Amino acid sequence: MNTTRKTSPFRYAVGMFGTSIPINMFKTYAAAFYVIGHGVTTAQFSMVLFLYTFVDAIDNPVYGFLSDRTRTRWGRRRPWLVIGAPLLALCFIAFFNIPAFLSGSGIFSYMLLMYILTGTLDSLINANYGALFPELFRSDAERAKSNAMRQAFQLLAMVISIALTPIVTDALGYGLTSVIYGLLAVSVILYCTLGCHETAQEEELEKPRLLSTLRDLLTNPKFWIFGLTNAFYSAAMALVMSAVPFYVKYTLGLDSMANTMLLGVVLLFAMAGVSVWAFFVKKRSLMPIWRTALIALALSFIPLYFVSGFVPALAASCLLGFGYSGAITTMDLVGARIMDEDTRKNGLRREGTYASAMGFMNRLSGFFTSFAFLLVGWLYGFESGDMPGARPHDAARFLMVVFPLCAMLLCVVCSRFLKFPETREAKK
Repeated sequence: MNTTRKTSPFRYAVGMFGTSIPINMFKTYAAAFYVIGHGVTTAQFSMVLFLYTFVDAIDNPVYGFLSDRTRTRWGRRRPWLVIGAPLLALCFIAFFNIPAFLSGSGIFSYMLLMYILTGTLDSLINANYGALFPELFRSDAERAKSNAMRQAFQLLAMVISIALTPIVTDALGYGLTSVIYGLLAVSVILYCTLGCHETAQEEELEKPRLLSTLRDLLTNPKFWIFGLTNAFYSAAMALVMSAVPFYVKYTLGLDSMANTMLLGVVLLFAMAGVSVWAFFVKKRSLMPIWRTALIALALSFIPLYFVSGFVPALAASCLLGFGYSGAITTMDLVGARIMDEDTRKNGLRREGTYASAMGFMNRLSGFFTSFAFLLVGWLYGFESGDMPGARPHDAARFLMVVFPLCAMLLCVVCSRFLKFPETREAKK
């Protein structure tokens, strides 16, 4: 393997566009597609999220550990990405193309199966893509630059796969939209993967051992603190993205165009904010900027509770977008710090295991989001689009604002306990 070739930050960063296109449509519109459109109840959808969290507890560590132990002339991560990308696209497409002969409980069973398959393949892709980041880019300044570019691509993908999707699906339907997004995702992931050059020095290192890796991971307090912080943050934003269609329809009383406008404003302001937060990271210490970003995101939920019209909702969405940009700009840099510390302490490259374990902690948000949908049924009587209960506007506000705000407050508290010595090398 050529050790002199460096990976272009653009070539790596554009991969985030490919990984984000399918999974953001999947997670944002799964509830609307099945609950509002196909009669699946909120309790059933909650059960799917709950069950998948257990699957994720198994698949993430397995994918990361296998990736760390892989040794090929193409690298450790690239073979998994090349194999996983088309499989992810196929399952994603199948999720939004329900066979015509299914009805009733058959639709629920199909949703459960395809949700698990699509989710586990997303875990495979992200464990390997995420593991490349700290290996290819070594300093905070270099990481801040490449990560800002990466998050910009993610936000661009979110504009398409979240904000514009209601317009696209109105014109083409969910089935054809998923085909287009799936093919686009495969093309971009493969373009990224074939241009990422893992170094031969890393390939020649000792292979991690399972028991010692699990011991070091599970006894690392920084992993647990960061994991819980990330889980609360992810729960808040995952629920927001899923709840926007409910919020627009039931709280604001508007059509799907308003859904597109609100999500578009959030994502556009997030894109604009990424460079601002990246500048702060380069000029200041990472950890205080990270904590400030989480506080800003938490506070941005408050105005959304009080708005009742389209224009005030747009204004509140601007604040949400800027706070969101701070979280996505800094979160991965903190995770990379934990991986670096493990490498220095133990002399092993275990980014795959750590990336997948962090991915699992991220997906613990499934417990919180499933609980939120369950609470909506208990507190407000919201069962489905066919039976929204007597107070659907309050139910949607709870999903969009109240529960995410509580999750972000817990996130801010957890972040206070994670500390690193600010070394000169870390700031370079």
